[in-house]
Amino acid sequence: MTRQEVEELFTRRLEALARRDSAALAMLFSTDGVLESPTAGGTVHGRRAIEQVYRAWFTAFPDVTFTAEDALLIDGDRVAQRLMSAGTDTGGFLNLPPTGKAFRVPLVLLCRVADNKIVHERRIYDFTGMLIQIGVLKAKPGQ
Repeated sequence: MTRQEVEELFTRRLEALARRDSAALAMLFSTDGVLESPTAGGTVHGRRAIEQVYRAWFTAFPDVTFTAEDALLIDGDRVAQRLMSAGTDTGGFLNLPPTGKAFRVPLVLLCRVADNKIVHERRIYDFTGMLIQIGVLKAKPGQ
């Protein structure tokens, strides 16, 4: 893929994230795409499973936003993107009752692309910190 094609793919992704469009986001992945995410409980394969991961996020956090923090880092078929994610747990996360609390966490996406699709994505973020922010986990005060 050319640099321009990669940039266009990730622009479409940001637009679909802004619309909270799980189906459109899943279609940006190859048919047998792989997504590694703490929210997914590890690794999921295929568009249907990837769409379910997005849907879980958008259900738990109906106001979630993703803001690109930097330009994409592109090296051949490898892409890194840094985002800021923020939202409020009004839909219930991980099948727990909604807490009504907000979170804000930086997120790094490490991707491999081919044929105008994302083939593999690894999400790196402070999952524990996010759970503390929304009140699902309690942090011990410093001693």
